[in-house]
Amino acid sequence: MPVESDDELREVLEADPIAVVGCSATPAKEAHQIPKYMRKRGYEIIPVNPYADEIFGEEPYDSLAEVDEEIEMVDVFRPSDEVAGIVDEVLERDDVDVVWTQLGIRDREASERVEESGRQYVEDRCLKVEYQRLM
Repeated sequence: MPVESDDELREVLEADPIAVVGCSATPAKEAHQIPKYMRKRGYEIIPVNPYADEIFGEEPYDSLAEVDEEIEMVDVFRPSDEVAGIVDEVLERDDVDVVWTQLGIRDREASERVEESGRQYVEDRCLKVEYQRLM
């Protein structure tokens, strides 16, 4: 089961740095505003977007596989049908403890694969909303 309890969510929200798959260079989009908010709260945000040239003053990575830095959480801002592929990349890494999918993003099979690997999975929740509510 995905993480549901407030105590578990508080624990998950301690994960840092956060790789944001689908992080947007467009300031009006939630996929830009939410990572920006988390950066202002002290989190290290690693943008992953193969179509953007610059996000938050740095060049984003094209994929999780290209991220050289350690990642504790992967926050997903991509459609539900892309979650399985993102989870494939997560499972190739030893450093990711949490996969978080934003509001409206669901994939039951991906959730099960993440949990079977011993990691936590948060599904269909807004990182910013949960941070504001719990931290």
